[in-house]
Amino acid sequence: MEYAEYRAHDAVGLAALVAGGEVTAAELLEVAMARAEAVDGKLNAIVRPMHDLARERARTPLTGPFAGVPFLIKDLSQDYAGLPTGSGSRSLAHQPAERHSAVVERWLEAGLVIFGKTNTPEFGAKGITEPEVNGPTRNPWDLTRTPGGSSGGSAAAVAAGVVPMAGANDGGGSIRIPAACCGLFGLKPGRGLVPAGPATAEDLHGAATNGAVSRTVRDSAALLDVLTARPDPGGPYLAARPELPYAELARRTRPLRIGFTTRSPIGTEVDPHAVAAVEETAGLLAHLGHEVEPAEPETDHRQLALDFLAMWTTQLAQTVDEIRRTTGAGPGDFELDTHLLAAAGRSLPAPRYYAAHHRWNTYSRQLAAFHDRYDLLLTPTLARPPVRLGELDTPAPVRALARGLMKVGLLGTLAGTKAWERAVMANLAATPYTQLANITGRPAMSVPTYRTPEGLPLGTQFVGPLGGEGTLLALAAQIEAEQPWAQLEPTL
Repeated sequence: MEYAEYRAHDAVGLAALVAGGEVTAAELLEVAMARAEAVDGKLNAIVRPMHDLARERARTPLTGPFAGVPFLIKDLSQDYAGLPTGSGSRSLAHQPAERHSAVVERWLEAGLVIFGKTNTPEFGAKGITEPEVNGPTRNPWDLTRTPGGSSGGSAAAVAAGVVPMAGANDGGGSIRIPAACCGLFGLKPGRGLVPAGPATAEDLHGAATNGAVSRTVRDSAALLDVLTARPDPGGPYLAARPELPYAELARRTRPLRIGFTTRSPIGTEVDPHAVAAVEETAGLLAHLGHEVEPAEPETDHRQLALDFLAMWTTQLAQTVDEIRRTTGAGPGDFELDTHLLAAAGRSLPAPRYYAAHHRWNTYSRQLAAFHDRYDLLLTPTLARPPVRLGELDTPAPVRALARGLMKVGLLGTLAGTKAWERAVMANLAATPYTQLANITGRPAMSVPTYRTPEGLPLGTQFVGPLGGEGTLLALAAQIEAEQPWAQLEPTL
């Protein structure tokens, strides 16, 4: 098979070719690896090739809905037994995983052929993918810009045609942000639907979940069926599944009432292109027969952002402490920004952390009240087009101050200062819309509905109610049919 034919099919289509005997898994794998070889020198999307393992697997009989389809997994929270899960950190670059993550097991059971792990920022802590240990991943549509994060390596590889879909995860927007940056479809499932085990019951109090970025809606729907095929017996609760498969629900459209907003929830600037993306999408939805009007949840989003940060920084502090305890890693094995965030987490008293987590209930009920009136919330996914590489680096004065405080053991005093708050809000300003769905555990998606005059992708986000994955998929499929995007390909 030639690359042009390979690129013309999504994962469901490639699986059908394998099932019909028109191509073998081994042939597809070689095409995928050749494409990776051709483009990854420019992108830096794949940080751990697994070619020998993949070739061996492709020679064996494979079964499942995606039998023989090449696939990449993210090098964070997607363990492959015997290989390190580096998490974008020097501290874990050589620590092999003892067993597969539950999601990796399910992808293998589905017949996928995993041939590499993709780049991520250290511990997935940023909406860009520029780890010091592996170097930055570049956006295939503009090599000077970010593919987003933290699933930036996966998104860059899919957008460049290496694979039709790839593993991703989302704790604050890390599926939707790179999907928007790279012109892809990205669905974040709701809390508890996808298993997080066996290493943990749930990540970030359930705010984080695994999933994928893909070129087509039907691939994401079919992959969600794979990931939710059975409950996790060690999970914290049993999430309700619909009676019909998600692949079937994606074909069942109905008129929806959709509220939309373009206002930044934290009061920061919104680029005119992000506004245009939502307004054009709202017009398309009205054309398709949906009721669309300005509306948004009555939520203190700035407080939500701070409460999200409280959870994120304390979790990062625990992660760093645990890695140092179990591996012997030293301070130099972690990035300065990681030390900064972890210090902020350590400085947070337990009662304040509890209060921050307790407010999650308020945000969930406020969003539920919105969904009593509207089926979905529509916002920009990004407040601006993909930023340039290095643009969101921590300012040099803050880094210099942090290094000095770190030497004398006072790094935690920087947390809560005006300089700290300005740096945090400057980073969140580009992606202020995505954390709401994580905190509340609601499903959300980014749909590639818009491009700037320069050709840069810029997605729009839809947030659904509990159990709203089917509604989201059906609407995305309807938009996709009206405004196809899968065959758009960057020139590399």
